[in-house]
Amino acid sequence: MRKNIVAGNWKMNMTYQDGLALVSEITNMVADETLGATVEVVIAPPAPFLHSIGKLLAEGGRIHLGAQNCHQKESGAYTGEVSAKQLQSVGVEYVILGHSERRQYFGEDDELLSQKLKAVLAAGLKPIFCIGETLETREADETFDFLASQLKNGLFHLSNEEFAQVVIAYEPIWAIGTGKTATSQQAQEVHAFIREQIARAYDAEAALNTTILYGGSANAQNARELFSQPDVDGGLIGGASLKSRDFTEIIKSF
Repeated sequence: MRKNIVAGNWKMNMTYQDGLALVSEITNMVADETLGATVEVVIAPPAPFLHSIGKLLAEGGRIHLGAQNCHQKESGAYTGEVSAKQLQSVGVEYVILGHSERRQYFGEDDELLSQKLKAVLAAGLKPIFCIGETLETREADETFDFLASQLKNGLFHLSNEEFAQVVIAYEPIWAIGTGKTATSQQAQEVHAFIREQIARAYDAEAALNTTILYGGSANAQNARELFSQPDVDGGLIGGASLKSRDFTEIIKSF
């Protein structure tokens, strides 16, 4: 059965000291306020903070550690990069792949992401695989064709066993960091479409069991309505994950 997940993507924000303070606040709030919430919580801080924040999360025991990216190779002369095996060695459980910012600013395409997926899975980690359309694509009424292509080329080469480890995040690019948010109806329509594509590529059971998150200016005010949709299983949260109260309220939306 699929999980409800709220994952906080800190991106390139916070100093080390501020990050430790924030995760301590979140850990305490989650322990005090979300005892009945049936949701798995993930925090993905910048790479230099992973080890220390992972130790804090392990002490609390209720929040999982995620990374924002990884390299496709296990090791080698790749200055400045981090491998999935290295992430696993410091306690990382989830890795965000294919975020629109990685695709846009760093030129990551489906072929590269396929290699990264294999590396993450080989290390025993769980990928949070992002897909999403631009405003131009939506206005041209090409959203579903675009998303179907991203799924087919980026994900559907995996075996059934591999795919069972994947979490999908739908993040409409036009809603990331803009303050705009897809309506709950728009989010549900796309999430249902994604689930339908999974059923076609694999089977109905795989579609039913896949966690699909919404990402794109989700916040404490709109999370409850978004998460109430039958095919929205949580959120990949950006800016709101940098505020302990907002992030905790999003978790409590379940």
